[in-house]
Amino acid sequence: MSVKSTASRGTELVVKGVGKKFGYAPFWKEILKDCSLTLRDLELTVLIGPSGCGKSTLINLIAGYEKPDEGTILFNGRPIQGPGADRLVVFQETALFPWMNTFNNVAYGPRVSRRMSRDEVSREVMRLLKKVGLEEFRGKYPSQLSGGMQRRGELARLMINNPAMMILDEPFRGLDAMTRELMQEYFVKILEERSQTVLFVTSEIDEAIFLADRLLIMSNRPGRIIKEMLIELPRPRTKEMLQSEECFAYKRGALEVLHAEALKAFAGGSQAANDFLDAFRLEHIDH
Repeated sequence: MSVKSTASRGTELVVKGVGKKFGYAPFWKEILKDCSLTLRDLELTVLIGPSGCGKSTLINLIAGYEKPDEGTILFNGRPIQGPGADRLVVFQETALFPWMNTFNNVAYGPRVSRRMSRDEVSREVMRLLKKVGLEEFRGKYPSQLSGGMQRRGELARLMINNPAMMILDEPFRGLDAMTRELMQEYFVKILEERSQTVLFVTSEIDEAIFLADRLLIMSNRPGRIIKEMLIELPRPRTKEMLQSEECFAYKRGALEVLHAEALKAFAGGSQAANDFLDAFRLEHIDH
């Protein structure tokens, strides 16, 4: 069951045969090669893969910050020419303006675009701050907020701009385990109430399965999509579902693919692969 209401926005993004290199010949670093995927309307698609496989590079291409060397990226049938308000990104590092309080950070987008009146902006900001639990912190500055609160403020700032597609690049990375788990529950609850197409990037398998309608697994570098899994857990999602046999089956399937890719990287001497293999073994010891 997808994260959706009855209102379709007709959003579709198609990545076909995309390649991306960095550096100069003959010392190219090939990051992506023959990478293809489709993001469907109103689905929450989660992208996972070994560290260094090119997930963030792919995000930058979809957002329009970079251009592919090969292949095409079409958003609603048109080539992506650059950044756009229809595709907004939350990155790993907090992007709240430190000189603005929470209210003004969330209000910034519609104020700049002038697509709402001043009263409409105020009402919508307060509605969203209440939804993300920051109503009482509207006058606080980012330095006065916890990491989880800052992330909720960023979600509110993203939602008020109502993009056709939300792109989140490991947004909960760096949070402590308890805060990260709470943010996952908060995020999925909010999206289950909205009509939204989402691409969510993570390195955490449990997080990926808990959030996803569809899970895409990337290969070791050069990155490409090597497996697609439809996650048919019912919604609304709860953390208890992660203990179900169905969820363990999804997890085993994903880990088998990721482990094979990490072994390839390990053979090439990648430290990231070492770290992933250690995590993989711990997963199987724990479960």
